[in-house]
Amino acid sequence: MFARYLTSGAIVLALVGGHAERAEADAFVGGLVGGFIGGAIGSNTRTRPRYTTQRVIVTSPQRQQNREVQTALNHFGFNVGAADGSIGPQTRAGITRYQAYLEFPQTGQLTDFERMVLLGAYQRSQMGGPQVTRITSRHRDGLRGLLPTVLDEMRGTGARSAGAYGLPPEIADAVDEIAESSDPSAEQLVQRSGFVQLADLNGDGRTDYILNTAVTGSSFWCGARDCTVLVFASTPDGYSRNDFLAQEATPAMFSCQRGDCALQDGETTTTAAAATDDRASANNAEPDAPESASTEAAAPAMPNFFGGQEAADVSLATHCNRVGLVTNANGGQTDIDTMDDPVFALNEQFCLARSFAIADGEALAEQVPNATPATIAEQCDGFAPVLEPHVDAVARQSRDEVLNGVESVIRQSGMSASDLTATARICLSSGYMTDTMPVAIGSALLLSAMGETGYGELVGHHLMQGIGVAQRDARAREWYSVSVPSADEPRATQVGFAPGPESRNALIHHALAMLDGSAGTPRATRSDASAPDGGLPVFELVGD
Repeated sequence: MFARYLTSGAIVLALVGGHAERAEADAFVGGLVGGFIGGAIGSNTRTRPRYTTQRVIVTSPQRQQNREVQTALNHFGFNVGAADGSIGPQTRAGITRYQAYLEFPQTGQLTDFERMVLLGAYQRSQMGGPQVTRITSRHRDGLRGLLPTVLDEMRGTGARSAGAYGLPPEIADAVDEIAESSDPSAEQLVQRSGFVQLADLNGDGRTDYILNTAVTGSSFWCGARDCTVLVFASTPDGYSRNDFLAQEATPAMFSCQRGDCALQDGETTTTAAAATDDRASANNAEPDAPESASTEAAAPAMPNFFGGQEAADVSLATHCNRVGLVTNANGGQTDIDTMDDPVFALNEQFCLARSFAIADGEALAEQVPNATPATIAEQCDGFAPVLEPHVDAVARQSRDEVLNGVESVIRQSGMSASDLTATARICLSSGYMTDTMPVAIGSALLLSAMGETGYGELVGHHLMQGIGVAQRDARAREWYSVSVPSADEPRATQVGFAPGPESRNALIHHALAMLDGSAGTPRATRSDASAPDGGLPVFELVGD
């Protein structure tokens, strides 16, 4: 009998010997034990146990993929035991539970798509970040909430996880919250002037957001005097929400330290907690005695029939945010062949140029030792009083007269041309980042006066839209004509506002022609890098 056991064991070893080199130690031992037990039982000694042992032998890449799947399943609570790379009954049971959770067919075997969803969610969980924290903290299933989020994104239905309407997730959620208690839809709200306002309230160089519910017309968000204002200040982990009650909210009303915001001293707005006390005080207050205004006749004054033509108090950051939202809703920027709104087309190019200027200046600022956005903004703001008279002159004087005045600033600066150019580009970026128009426009004037003609396009945009300076269409066209070469002119600029359409210059000229009624058939110029005439100008960084 013992000899028969030995014979059976030898046969098993001979049959599996060709595969044993690729098997793990536990599989090898399993084969031996299976053979001896099979010999003792006697009836099924030949094939079935041996085939079972061979099925667990897998190649190294496949085993590694199996380990990744097992690790991800364990991570999301579909416990499958040790991640050993061997797919057995316990792993298949975990796969089945995972499939049931996402309403996939419960087969116990992953399809390629199901594996992509699982591993994609696991990788995102490992990377972490504000978005992951937001999802896992708000989803009813906690960490598992990443799985349906990634699934929706891969199916093309989950863009909301990254923030809708072109806004960060926290702000997008607040927009939805406001829309639930208002007549306008969320999409309509974000396009309403003054609803979304942008500024750097805490000086960290990142965009903060203000949602002004006064534009909703909803009694849910507004009382008899005040409306709720939601202020979102940027933090390392995302955005911190602060709620206030205020009238006609603007960024200037608020100041923030990290994620905590407060009203500026002297403002008449109130926080939500103090609103009731303020209203009570107002009701109990006695009327003030008449001041001298009631006893003294007003001095004669010159009538001003054009007061509305002064520089509009408009945030360019907020303006460009609204433009970007509409551009996204339209599926991309306006094309020259289908342009039907020339003003909006110019606004798109204005905001494109602003974004380029910000990125260009930020890249240069990285080369300045120990510089931070706050210190750079402070130094550039100190330059504003020198430039402000020339910025004010933009709406009153011709282009040549303005630049002649700016040249006197250049001569008195005592800086080399390269240093002054780099400084102006950094301050241009800072001015746009902080929404300080005198700094931004003044820097564009400096660059134009130093021969960087293309930056004059920015001055033209400011004049055309009336942002930072009084609106003057005729003056704007003068700046455009010099700074944006047409297809028939040699390249007159060394700055390129990109990325943008190859026909960008022609698009701007066609929009201007549509505004004055002289537009004919649009002519989009297409040129490659070897033929710059009439094409998109290229900017070369200082020191490159």
